Amino acid sequence: MTRRMADVARKANVSEATVSRVFNDKAGVSESTRAAVLAALDALGYDRPSLLKGERTRLVGLVLPELQNPIFPAFAEAVAGGIAQRGLTPVLCATAAGGMSEPAFVEMLLQQQVAGVVFFGGVQGEPDNPHAHFARLHERKVPVVIVNATVEGLGFPSVSVDDVAAVELAWAHLRSLGHTRVGIVLGPEGHLPSDRKQRAFERLVAGAGGAVSGHIRHAIFSIEGGAAATRFLLEAGMTAGIYASDPLALGGIKEVRRAGLRVPEDFSVVGFDDSPLMACTDPPLTTLRQPIDAMGRAIIALLADQMEGGSSIATELLFEPELVVRGTGAPAPSAAR
Repeated sequence: MTRRMADVARKANVSEATVSRVFNDKAGVSESTRAAVLAALDALGYDRPSLLKGERTRLVGLVLPELQNPIFPAFAEAVAGGIAQRGLTPVLCATAAGGMSEPAFVEMLLQQQVAGVVFFGGVQGEPDNPHAHFARLHERKVPVVIVNATVEGLGFPSVSVDDVAAVELAWAHLRSLGHTRVGIVLGPEGHLPSDRKQRAFERLVAGAGGAVSGHIRHAIFSIEGGAAATRFLLEAGMTAGIYASDPLALGGIKEVRRAGLRVPEDFSVVGFDDSPLMACTDPPLTTLRQPIDAMGRAIIALLADQMEGGSSIATELLFEPELVVRGTGAPAPSAAR
């Protein structure tokens, strides 16, 4: 106990006597000091004293499906900064990297009396995956915000980029370059953002009548998945591809080169996310930029509103993407390959 109090006092920059008053739920401690002591206690990984077990900690879980796609760490960084400014401590939970499932992370966070949870992608965008852990969060009245797609019935607010607008921007760009054989590479079937993109793409192809053909492929979100899907686009005679993530797009470029072709002279590529370093690829990637900073502010505002007693309304805030034109688009080849 003595060592724990000393560690917490040092981290919170207060006296051990102040820590003792907080641990014993005594009066005479300001709310800001109390919050700082509890945040230090949680950050150091110590269990709370029994008198404080019923209270929520100052921890906020940031649950990501992976860390290999740079867009997820970028989102987490944007949100973590705002959370820290409010005196809260962000806890990163990456399901792929940690070897734990999303439900397992949620159970761990509930055991820690977490103050809130933000989900970035993940199983909430796939109706066939288990969602019982969301019901647990509902039962415990834990503030939750979901980023980029939520299936119906979860009851939490969400912040998403407009997938329909993204496909429309990519399509208009490629059509302006003269491409009439355009494919699209999406995430797994049933993944809500991919389903939205697919419906928009099918509508655009149908609206062009017989003047345009399209090809749709589903893949896992990875460079390898993008490469495998692009092989089919090339075999189908496509001259351009729209990709549902930047790693998928990078896989597409890799496959085009493997086939002895060039990007963008023989095949044009449009990615999605504008994750860090995409301006440094060879050639620099043309992509749809997610407005991470603006979305991050909305996420924090929705979370803070719930923490302050506001109701959790299952509304979705849509943000417009931006087409960032770089070096992976060129006029369509004049003759079929």
